[in-house]
Amino acid sequence: MPINYYSEENSKDTNPDLYFMKQALVEAQKAAARDEVPVGAVVVCQGRIIARGHNLTETLTDVTAHAEMQAITAAAQFLGGKYLIDCTLYVTVEPCVMCAGALGWSQISRIVYGAADEKRGFMRFAPAALHPKTEVVSGVLEAECSAMMKEFFKKKRG
Repeated sequence: MPINYYSEENSKDTNPDLYFMKQALVEAQKAAARDEVPVGAVVVCQGRIIARGHNLTETLTDVTAHAEMQAITAAAQFLGGKYLIDCTLYVTVEPCVMCAGALGWSQISRIVYGAADEKRGFMRFAPAALHPKTEVVSGVLEAECSAMMKEFFKKKRG
């Protein structure tokens, strides 16, 4: 897995949140190409991507194979431990309650998501699932993240 480093010199994005959310959107596109719900995630530590993930629930016939879960597992393996302190998860859609619970157990420092999920998102059902010190940022590239989801379901209902 190539590790992407962020620096203003190598990126046209002056905001690292935009840069890394675009990387999560690349993962979401991979999911869509597999006819999976297009959710993508990356975990960043010290300015570099240490893990990537996208939905694989259909491919693996596993309801727990969400993008966030894939990324959490890969990041823990990369770091050699279960805690993701000093890491940020970038995910294209607000995590569900299951993923928020796993993120809480990981003690991740920061979560940045694009589109809100009014039906299944953790903010509605379990906003306290995260570790108390976890910072949450929402709405980063929201229009792009939302459009990808809407297009996917439009084709499904076609």
